[in-house]
Amino acid sequence: MLKKSFLALSFPLLLGATTLPELFDALKEHAQTKSDEMTIKQAEVAKEMANAKLYPTVNLFAKYDYYTTATGMLPVPPNQLLAMVKDKTVAQPFSQNIMREGANFTMPLFVKSIYTMSDKAEKMQKSAKAKKRINLLKNEAVIVGANANYLYLEELDKSLNVKRKSLLETQKTIKIKVDNGRSPASALYKIDDGINQVDITKNSIALQKEQLKSTIRSLTGITLDAPIEMQEVGSVQSSDTIESLTPLKLKIEANRLDINAQKEKLLPSVVAYGNYTFSQAKAYNNNKNTNKTYGNIGVMLNIPLLAMGDYREIKKSKIQMHQDEVEYEKLEEELSSKAKMLQNSLPLLKNSLKLSQKSIINKEKLLHIAKVNYTSGRLSTEEYLRYEDDVVVASAKLYKTQAQKWQTLMELAVIYANNIEEMVK
Repeated sequence: MLKKSFLALSFPLLLGATTLPELFDALKEHAQTKSDEMTIKQAEVAKEMANAKLYPTVNLFAKYDYYTTATGMLPVPPNQLLAMVKDKTVAQPFSQNIMREGANFTMPLFVKSIYTMSDKAEKMQKSAKAKKRINLLKNEAVIVGANANYLYLEELDKSLNVKRKSLLETQKTIKIKVDNGRSPASALYKIDDGINQVDITKNSIALQKEQLKSTIRSLTGITLDAPIEMQEVGSVQSSDTIESLTPLKLKIEANRLDINAQKEKLLPSVVAYGNYTFSQAKAYNNNKNTNKTYGNIGVMLNIPLLAMGDYREIKKSKIQMHQDEVEYEKLEEELSSKAKMLQNSLPLLKNSLKLSQKSIINKEKLLHIAKVNYTSGRLSTEEYLRYEDDVVVASAKLYKTQAQKWQTLMELAVIYANNIEEMVK
C-alpha cells in the first residue's frame, strides 16, 4: 500500500511538468532557491546576535586555587582580623588551597554601537530577502527564455519536417523522370543532398534542445519532454527606479550603519557588573574547615582613549561602502540604458512578427508555384531548392523573433522586479 502511494505521488514528476506554474513551484523548492533561504537565515541569526548583546551575560564558575603562601579567601576588615588573631580557636579565612564556586554577570546599560549594529543586521536581512526575490525572478526569466527557445526550435523542427516531406515527394517524381531518361541523375543527387542537409540541421536542433532542457532541469529538477505553450497575460510595469538593484541599495545602507557603529565604539559606554563567590578551605592558622561568601555589584563607565583597531575598522567600512556605491552607480547606468533599449525593441519585435507571418504566407505560395514549375521542367533543381529553403528561413525568423520577444519581456521584468508569474501563463 505504501509503495502504491509513493508511486502515485511520484507519477506526475515522472511525466514531467506540463505548465509553467509547475516549473515555478519546482524552482522554489530546488537547491538554487534554498541557497538564498540559507542566506536569509544567516542574516536573521546575525540580527539575533546583535540584539543578544543587550542582554546580561551570566556565568557560573568553580575553581581550585593553590598559592605559595597563605592567601585571603576574601577581604577582611582590620578590626575583625585583630579579633581573629587574638582568638587562636577561630579559623582565619586564609589558606594555600582554596575552592571557589559562584556566579558573575555583566550587562550593558548604555552601549550605543549595539543598537546601531542591530539596525545594520536588520538592513542586511532585508537585503537578503530582496536578493532572494530578484534571484528567483532571474531564474524564472531563464526558464521562460529557455522554454521560448525550445518552442522556437520545436517549430523550426516542424518546418524542416514539412520541407523533408516535400523533398521526399519531389524525389519520387524526379526518380521516375531519371529512370525514364527525362531528367539527369544529377537532379536526384541534389534532392538527396537537400534531404541530407535537412537531417543534419535537425540533428543540430536536437542537440540545442538537450541544452535547453538541461538548463531548465538544473533549475527545477524537471526534464521537459516537450516545450510548454506560453501566453502573455500581463505587461511590464516600468518605474523610475531600477528595482533589481534594491538588494545592493539596502547593503549600502547597512554599510553606512556599520560605519556609524564603528564610530560609536569610541563613545563612552556604561556597563553593570556583579560577582558572587562561595569559598571553602582549611584555615592556615588552625587547619580547621571554613567557608566564606563574598560578592559585589557595580556600574562602570568606560571611556576609550586610544583604540587603533576601531579606527582601522572605520576606514575599512568606508572603503566597502564607497566600493558598493560605485558598483551601484555603474549598474544603475547600465540597466537604465538596457531597459530603454529593450522597451524600444518591443514595438519593433511585434512589427517583425506581423511581417514574418505575412512573409511565410507569400513564401509558401511561391513554393507551391515553384514545385509545379519544377515538376513540369520549367525550373532548375537549384532554383526549386531555394524556394524550399526560403519557407524554412522565413519560418525560422518568425519563431526566433517570438523567442526574442519573450526574452526581452523577461529581461525587463527582472530589471523592474515585476512578478513574472502574473505576466506569463
